[in-house]
Amino acid sequence: MKKLLLGNAAVARGAYEAGVNVVASYPGTPSTEITEEIVKFEEIYAEWSPNEKVAGEVAIGASIAGGRAMSCMKHVGLNVMADPVFTVSYTGVNGGLVFCVADDPGMHSSQNEQDSRHYAKASKIMMLEPADSSECKEFTRMAFDLSEKFDTPAFIRLSTRVSHSQSLVELGDRADIPVKAYEKNPAKYVMMPGNAIKRHVDVEKRIADLIDFAETTELNSVEENGSKIGVITAGIAYAYAKEALGNKADFLKLGMVYPLPEKKIIEFAKKYDKVFVVEELDPVIETHCRALGVEVCGKECFTLLGEYTPAMIKKAVLGEELPEVLTADEAIPVRPPVMCAGCPHRGTFYVLKKLGLVVSGDIGCYTLGATPPLQSVDTTICMGASVSAAHGMAKAQGAEFNKKLVSVIGDSTFMHSGITGLVDIVYNKGNNTVIILDNSITGMTGHQENPTTGRTIRGEATKQVDLIALCKAVGIDRVTVCDPFDIKKFEEVVKEEVNAEEPSVIIAQRPCALLKTVKYSGTCKITDKCKNCKMCMKLGCPAITLKDGKVVIDATQCNGCGLCINVCPFGAIEKEEN
Repeated sequence: MKKLLLGNAAVARGAYEAGVNVVASYPGTPSTEITEEIVKFEEIYAEWSPNEKVAGEVAIGASIAGGRAMSCMKHVGLNVMADPVFTVSYTGVNGGLVFCVADDPGMHSSQNEQDSRHYAKASKIMMLEPADSSECKEFTRMAFDLSEKFDTPAFIRLSTRVSHSQSLVELGDRADIPVKAYEKNPAKYVMMPGNAIKRHVDVEKRIADLIDFAETTELNSVEENGSKIGVITAGIAYAYAKEALGNKADFLKLGMVYPLPEKKIIEFAKKYDKVFVVEELDPVIETHCRALGVEVCGKECFTLLGEYTPAMIKKAVLGEELPEVLTADEAIPVRPPVMCAGCPHRGTFYVLKKLGLVVSGDIGCYTLGATPPLQSVDTTICMGASVSAAHGMAKAQGAEFNKKLVSVIGDSTFMHSGITGLVDIVYNKGNNTVIILDNSITGMTGHQENPTTGRTIRGEATKQVDLIALCKAVGIDRVTVCDPFDIKKFEEVVKEEVNAEEPSVIIAQRPCALLKTVKYSGTCKITDKCKNCKMCMKLGCPAITLKDGKVVIDATQCNGCGLCINVCPFGAIEKEEN
């Protein structure tokens, strides 16, 4: 039976068919749907972990205990998971262990463009890279077998286009793979120096064996069309190259991108007048080819930046332009990302902008607090950095700087990696104010549960982390809960806390407007009391616009949250029940 599947859903299907037992992940676009699809298979234990490091360690533990295990993340999540990943390369596995990492060329939803193939090489872990949904399923299924065969974890490298495009997938049955017996083996799994030195020998032997495997595996295949142009490529770049070049080039398609074959590449390249390496992001394959003495055309013909297109490849390889596509006669207006109507973060950033505070920001929907008209976020680095970076800013600038500095961090991100920053502030006598934006969900990646919501990935009730008790437990005596839509009260709280002589936490508590449990009613409208002061425009609500120079509220976008009512100084906005 064939079914049209997203690449991410196909990875989940491959893990299911491979008999996976445990999947632990942290949501991150473009990888999130893998684990969300896994939940549909009752035979598999699945969880959202507090962060990627924990998720990786859960999967590693399951593998050591004999189960087949997987952990999924986006490329920057692999940075968080790196510590255990590098060590499990030495320990090897018991049950098959697969890490799925989704890169984001073009930075559609990321703070950097990072090529995860470097991690495969640095950690000396095998990496497979599918080009479509069918390969997503097959490569994932094969990865578990290869993991156990070579006693190694395995990476599956995805990209935004592979993860989020659809193609036909042949569905198979779930393999009956019993959980392996657990045997005490400290020489293999206790990585103190004496054991690790010996295991490093096994790692190097494994890499040599995998290079031999790379020469003969069907994962690396040659497609001959009788051309004098050769193309070495992998993943989505292969799909683009095939579309652009058709039968005007021969292809060496690499499904295994670490370790790369040597003899196969040399023999392929000998046949052609010119050989191109087509790969998005960094010149990983290109560098390997040049190290083998193979002359190729690589980044000098393409780019290190962003995504490739068939048009770019056709022009670089054949010198031909693709036919122009139909375009609109008028320029399409830019539509930048914006906080949703009713977003609970809007009130917070309105107040922070009004007070002129320096805002150390974090990763989440609230990063949009940096965009006009709110424009209050000063920095965004990585998950959890808002807390610890603000501590550093204050230590560099001096104590008085704290009176104009706050951190903002979401509830899920605080659980991910904000807690340790807060501990650092307390332990090292900092005096920062941290605002936890508690919207009752992990919003940016599509409403996943987290330890503060009281529900598991399957919607089952569980213990809910008490943010107040947690903050007090690490040494914060000043913890205030406030609704950011109560503009006047929230402003008073922020002023009081930034001027306090000790560290403090403000929990800005209001649920995401898109949650099914949130039931705003009616719509807001402008009355004849309006003085056209445009104060409500400063909220950046997509429902509030100017028409013929006057403020209007679009009833089709307004959800009746009422924030604008609280902001209007003339009482000129009223709610009208539908």
